[in-house]
Amino acid sequence: MATYQDLIEEIKNLDSELHNKDFLLTWEQSTDELKQVLTVAEALRELRNENISTKVFDSGLGVSLFRDNSTRTRFSFASACNMLGLAVQDLDEGKSQIAHGETVRETANMISFCADVIGIRDDMYLGYGNQYMREVGEALDFGKEEDVLAQRPGVVNLQCDVDHPTQSMSDLAWLKEHFGSLENLKGKKIAMTWAYSPSYGKPLSVPQGIIGLMTRFGMDVTLAHPEGYELIPEVVETAAKQAEESGGSFKQVASMEEAFEGADIVYPKSWAPYHVMGKRTELLKANDQEGLKALEKECLEQNAQHKDWHCTEEMMKRTKDGEALYMHCLPADITGVSCEEGEVTEGVFNKYLVDTYKEAGWKPFIIASMILNRKFGNPDVVLEKLMEKGKRRVDG
Repeated sequence: MATYQDLIEEIKNLDSELHNKDFLLTWEQSTDELKQVLTVAEALRELRNENISTKVFDSGLGVSLFRDNSTRTRFSFASACNMLGLAVQDLDEGKSQIAHGETVRETANMISFCADVIGIRDDMYLGYGNQYMREVGEALDFGKEEDVLAQRPGVVNLQCDVDHPTQSMSDLAWLKEHFGSLENLKGKKIAMTWAYSPSYGKPLSVPQGIIGLMTRFGMDVTLAHPEGYELIPEVVETAAKQAEESGGSFKQVASMEEAFEGADIVYPKSWAPYHVMGKRTELLKANDQEGLKALEKECLEQNAQHKDWHCTEEMMKRTKDGEALYMHCLPADITGVSCEEGEVTEGVFNKYLVDTYKEAGWKPFIIASMILNRKFGNPDVVLEKLMEKGKRRVDG
């Protein structure tokens, strides 16, 4: 187990430009930068566990914009901001001038006068979510260049149509903790598989985030889904290229059984087909409610043809020694609990309940790390000062 000083020394040896760029896609960051996010998150968690304050801001604002529902990520963002000393303000588009046609450039600047970070979730519109985040970033660059903003807030992707970096980085942090190190992940087989769900329209960003990140660390990544449930082709191509570069592997198979065979880690998760998400975006933009209802009906009928894509006790027996680590971003569709038939049986889910909660528990620290790394070019010095100061978070 690395000591706090070990973590500081590791950060010092990493080459990073995280303070000069927003965190929008994991595959835009270097391997050192990804390691730095993980290591700073570990250091922040260690301080928190030792009851030492992690406030690096005396004041300031963290702005959140959620264009889709959220529990874990919403509260994780609020926790991360508070952990660092920032107040949080949620931007409700329905109660802002955005509803009256205010431009992205204007909105971004008006909410950023005292802001240090803007966290955005925009995963409903394929081809638009990540693009919107980049438009916000460009607007903030304009504000800083024109001396409208005294400082340029960072932008953190809290899930878009392409990637869910705070989730996949939390998943990686949990795998590092569970298996002991990033080095120990090399050669481990992770099966990212589609699973049946009685709902429709689940984003592509979680499976894309997993294949786009785990292929960076020498893992053997297997993607499995029924025919017609493809992901964005460019992301799949990126995953294959990264696997080759890292000494791992990436392959696609057509059955959950084959994906689970000998796996060290399984990640059964439903998502909507790439072409469906594209069609859904067009209908949403056109406000075609009848078209959306027809598409949902069609997709649910398509899902129902693949109920055998179900993470059961029998399916888990195919994994390495029958004891692969089960992972999920939560909430899972649990058969007989949250739905009649879903992604995973109650028995499998309950066996790994604590593991999935620990997996989720990394997210506040990962987000806080992204915020801290965007603000400071010398996070090792910042963390050393926090430890030297040793201010107790709770007295008594």
